[in-house]
Amino acid sequence: MGQVENDSADNLVAPSDASKELEDLRVKERCIEQREALPGEPRCVICGRYGEYICDQTDDDICSVECKTSLLARIAAKTKPPVKAPVRVDVPFGDESFCVRDNNFPDIPSLRASQIASLRTKLDICVKDTGSGKTVSFLVPIIAHCSRGRSEQCTSKRGPLAIVLAPTRELCLQVEEQAKVLGKGLPFKTALVVGGDPLAQQIYRIENGIELIVGTPGRLIDLLMKHNVDLDDVSVFVLDEVDCLLERGFRDQAMQIFRALSRPQVMMFSATIHSEVEKLSNSMANNMIHISCGNPNRPNKSVKQVVIWVETKQKKQKILEIMKSKQHFKPPAVIFVSSRVGADLLSEALTAAIGLEVISIHGEKTMKERRERLRRFLTGEVSVVVCTGVLGRGMDLLKVCQVILFDMPNSIDEYVHQVGRASRMGEEGKAIVFVNEEDRKLFRELAQVLKTAGAPIPRELASSNYTSGISLGIDRKRKLSSRARS
Repeated sequence: MGQVENDSADNLVAPSDASKELEDLRVKERCIEQREALPGEPRCVICGRYGEYICDQTDDDICSVECKTSLLARIAAKTKPPVKAPVRVDVPFGDESFCVRDNNFPDIPSLRASQIASLRTKLDICVKDTGSGKTVSFLVPIIAHCSRGRSEQCTSKRGPLAIVLAPTRELCLQVEEQAKVLGKGLPFKTALVVGGDPLAQQIYRIENGIELIVGTPGRLIDLLMKHNVDLDDVSVFVLDEVDCLLERGFRDQAMQIFRALSRPQVMMFSATIHSEVEKLSNSMANNMIHISCGNPNRPNKSVKQVVIWVETKQKKQKILEIMKSKQHFKPPAVIFVSSRVGADLLSEALTAAIGLEVISIHGEKTMKERRERLRRFLTGEVSVVVCTGVLGRGMDLLKVCQVILFDMPNSIDEYVHQVGRASRMGEEGKAIVFVNEEDRKLFRELAQVLKTAGAPIPRELASSNYTSGISLGIDRKRKLSSRARS
């Protein structure tokens, strides 16, 4: 495979880190040498620390040789005299959906028909909606396929059976975490392949047998170039947020990975679809089936869009006014900015001005920092996060009902995704958007989106030359009233 030029943070290991990577290759003897597990990482079944290794005899996650010894000793102590084995019952695998009940959780009542109808109305399925559960729509078939394959396999070989690519580390972490929950109790293990984590640990996990790889294109290619990973059995290839993968320049990397596979089933997912996505799909497969849930390239109807004309120098004052207002500020909230430096500066300024801790998340922070800050936000330790586009794609921010676009993104597609973070599963939310003349290249598309949603259009936006030719009711009424007065 060719040299990878994108996502350098994912692909390159600095010379100063060489000794650290060699240290990571050494198998840890005692559990005290192992670090604590971060959110979404496997945990040792003995001590709960980071489950860096897999016990070759039990297939459990363990952190060290010490814990492996303890695990095997515990199993040996529980060994009972042999008894007559029960008759094995083979459970047939089919296309039916099924769930594994966890006794640690209370019973979840089934929905009545009226509740299902209400939820479908909220989600507006097959008409207009985003955030409708696309991650589960590809994870459930993958888990069922992998589980069936392992049950029918007679060898000890456990190479990956499916690959999911996503554009950001945060989204990869979320997808892998959901896969673990859905695959609990089944012969199904995952490997997270993203930059920021030691490559040696990721390789070790894959070599010890997994069913699903979830990763960013840059880091996965880096791994494939340096190590021999058997991809012969991969039969499902998923590209999540495919339009973002293309926008970030990952088309060549995605094609390199695809060409290394043996005619897999290809699935692509995104809330916004454009011509480049269709070109990529046609280059990977014939007779692609296009399934649409909602109106592509339009925000969720459950999100109330409030667009405010704010000059650049007045943005900080305006957001302070909003955050000091109990009427307009509804945390937990996500604030989107255009630059990494801007995220840090704004979070520091807001923390100092309102006395509320505001954290920042962006690509220049280490994976450990990003995981910890995202954990604090999702668990409610902090209620406001300032970020770049890393949280704008596919993230399940279920408690968030307000987003503020401090800076407009570079495309209307990205606008749709960022605004969509304010509503999940049909719940109502609000998106406050700052615009000014610097965003004029998006005026026309933005005006059309607002008109379609029935959202108010600022006077400055409606009267701009960049929206001329668009039939805007607000502009037409203003002109008619002027004639009436004359």
